[in-house]
Amino acid sequence: MTAIAGSTVLVTGGSRGIGKALVEALYARGAKKVYATARDPRSVTHPDAVALALEVTDPASVAAAAEQAPDVTILINNAGAAVGASFLTSPVEEVRREFETNFYGPLQTTRAFVPIIEANGGGHLLNVHSVLSWIALAGSYSASKAAFWSQTNSLRLDLQPRCIGVTGLHVGYVDTDMAAHVDGPKTSPHSVAEQALAGIEANAYEVLADDLSRQVKAGLSADPGALYPQLAH
Repeated sequence: MTAIAGSTVLVTGGSRGIGKALVEALYARGAKKVYATARDPRSVTHPDAVALALEVTDPASVAAAAEQAPDVTILINNAGAAVGASFLTSPVEEVRREFETNFYGPLQTTRAFVPIIEANGGGHLLNVHSVLSWIALAGSYSASKAAFWSQTNSLRLDLQPRCIGVTGLHVGYVDTDMAAHVDGPKTSPHSVAEQALAGIEANAYEVLADDLSRQVKAGLSADPGALYPQLAH
């Protein structure tokens, strides 16, 4: 069990969307300190948050953030990119860029902060995935999030002996800038944040934050034709 109250948390991508909602919810639950990171720390608006510059794809930037935040007990890997490059028509560089942000970025951040969390007596890691980790409808984005999901499952095994719990958060459409083009039901960032933090405190392996994520997860054992009705045409 990891208590939010009294904890010190670092949230990547903490200036907007789900990240901003997480920062707000952490303070509401009694976190002692929250580092909110962004490429431009001036974009962090929460009055109590400690704004840090962080580019998760830059090892030097990750190392600098770790030096400035030696008291972290909970790491939330929220920063990501949604290019959705086509495997057949997009430049391969776009596919690589998505993996650099969505897979290697959180991996580098985790590797930097695990020794810090362990030295501080243990804690928790929350990785923000997507329902598209489980259904390949967005090209390189889906693939990068599927790889990130696998990374999370491996880390859960690696970090258990170090007294660091690991939770994967899966979401469908959330009412943020990233989903502004989507018509249809969207979950509020506040609801996602509250569910995620409850999952940390319960040491949940996964948090499925909406009906879409729950439906797709439940269908993973089905034949691919059930997940991809397009194949019937």
